[in-house]
Amino acid sequence: MAELLDTLLTPSSLEMHYRFRASPERLFQAWTQPELLRQWFRVHPDYSTPIADVDLRVGGQFRLGMRSPEGEDVIAFGEYREIEAPNRLAFTWKWESAPPEMAPTLVSLEFREQEAGTEIVLLHEHLISEEQRDNHLDGWIGCLTSLSVLDNPK
Repeated sequence: MAELLDTLLTPSSLEMHYRFRASPERLFQAWTQPELLRQWFRVHPDYSTPIADVDLRVGGQFRLGMRSPEGEDVIAFGEYREIEAPNRLAFTWKWESAPPEMAPTLVSLEFREQEAGTEIVLLHEHLISEEQRDNHLDGWIGCLTSLSVLDNPK
C-alpha cells in the first residue's frame, strides 16, 4: 500500500513524498506504459482511464483522459522534458479544458530506491494560484493512492 511520507507546499508548487513496495523500474513503467497507466491513473476509484497516449521520448507528447462515473472526460496533455529510466521523469502538464493562454505547468518525478521499495517524489511547479495548487494536490493524492494497485515488489 502506498504511504504518504511528506507534503511541502508553496503558493505556486507542491511536493509529495510517497513510499511504495514496488521497484523503481516497476513504478517508472507504471508512469510511462499506456496499458499500465489505464490501470491506475485516476483521481478517484470510481473513475476510469480510457485515454493513455504516450510518445516516450524527450519532446514526445502524452495525453491522459479520466472518465467520471457520469461519463465526463477530463484530459491532461503535455510534453516529456526529461526521461532517465528508472530514476527521473519530467513533463509539462495542462488540462485540455484550460484557457489557451494559460501556460502549462511542470511535473517532475524522482524514483528513489529504498531498502523495502521506492520513494516517489512528485514536484508540481509553476501553478498560478493556491486554489490551483490545492486542486492538483487532491488529484495527485487520488492518483498516487490509485497507483497502489500496481504496488507489488516485482
